[in-house]
Amino acid sequence: MQTSSVVKIDPEIMGGEPCFAGTRVPARTLIDYLEGGDTIDEFLEDFPTVSRQQAVALLEEASELLIAPA
Repeated sequence: MQTSSVVKIDPEIMGGEPCFAGTRVPARTLIDYLEGGDTIDEFLEDFPTVSRQQAVALLEEASELLIAPA
């Protein structure tokens, strides 16, 4: 089992797909919403078990990984 502050990977939850901690909502779903032109508010409305803080933290962690020095 692997965890971060926002994402949990557990083979017992959604087949090991990275999910928002404490939920069964795949982290990829937020990215899919944003890629599709939806807002964070629309995502949060459809997935009320995910907090705004979790959604923003996921985006911040992803951003840090993208801009981290090699």
